[in-house]
Amino acid sequence: MVGTVVYDYFFIDDSVFDGFCQAPAHAVGVAGAPKFGDKAGWAPRIEQGMDTLYANSINGFQGKTGVMPPKGGNPSLSETEIKAAVDYMVGQVQ
Repeated sequence: MVGTVVYDYFFIDDSVFDGFCQAPAHAVGVAGAPKFGDKAGWAPRIEQGMDTLYANSINGFQGKTGVMPPKGGNPSLSETEIKAAVDYMVGQVQ
């Protein structure tokens, strides 16, 4: 189960990340997005807590260093899928 996140009794693989998060935003840092695997880029966001990361990822966020569209720009994703993608990305830098 490499690349799999267990969340709320669902198994969600990294397909949400691969399909929507990685390209292009978190692959190259578009619009100030922290790059996948970049500990320094993720640290200030992680310090705010997971609840804030989830809320900003679900509802969208515009800050000093970047913009996050609601649900990564894909309104068809569920909150569970968004949270699993956040967990997956954060897990790669901790």
